[in-house]
Amino acid sequence: MGYDRSTAMFSPDGRLFQVEYAMEAAKRGWTMVGVRARDGVVIVAEKKKTSPLIDIEQLEKVYMVDEHIGAGFVGFGSDGRVLIDYARQLAIQYKFIYGEKIPVEYLTRQICDLMQLYTQHGGVRPFGVTLLIVGVDDSGPKLFVAEPSGQYMSYKAHGLGQGGGQAIEILQREYRDDIDVEGAILLGIRAVASVMEGKPTPETLEVGVADTRTGRFRKLTKEELLKYIEKLGA
Repeated sequence: MGYDRSTAMFSPDGRLFQVEYAMEAAKRGWTMVGVRARDGVVIVAEKKKTSPLIDIEQLEKVYMVDEHIGAGFVGFGSDGRVLIDYARQLAIQYKFIYGEKIPVEYLTRQICDLMQLYTQHGGVRPFGVTLLIVGVDDSGPKLFVAEPSGQYMSYKAHGLGQGGGQAIEILQREYRDDIDVEGAILLGIRAVASVMEGKPTPETLEVGVADTRTGRFRKLTKEELLKYIEKLGA
């Protein structure tokens, strides 16, 4: 009946089909997992070499937003890149105005406000990505998932993308509230590795960690990743 031709038109049963289509686009992305620990939060992303000519070394799936916040996304890469850039601008503006680091939830809410705007105007479409935002601030480690609808939720652990469902099963089975950062890294790698076609390697994984002890977010080096993969015996 044409209810999917407009972003701003509800169907008789109260659905916005364009938003649902955007969510389906996000589900087709490469697998990504976030795990919150008692002393930090971890994000683990899968990288695929879809062509032998692709330089996988330059392929980035985990991004630093601010010195204490990192993020990743599943779905349309161009949409995700725009939102990451927007998040970085928000972090810089907040620090310039208030002289302190932006709270993780405030940043997430501002991003979601923009995403929601693209669900209520004609002539535009929703962002075809789901964001996974991690960070540490005065209230501790945070893990948020922002959907194309503009809704966001806080999680202890979550999985996104093609293998997100299978990864969530592992997280539900093995996650515990007293897990530390090292355990969270191992759990995240195990969850992502369970849905990969081959064995995980430092080239096919990207891991970011926000630690409450340092108050900073950083990405693990290949050498560090190799040590964790060897610990798992993967």
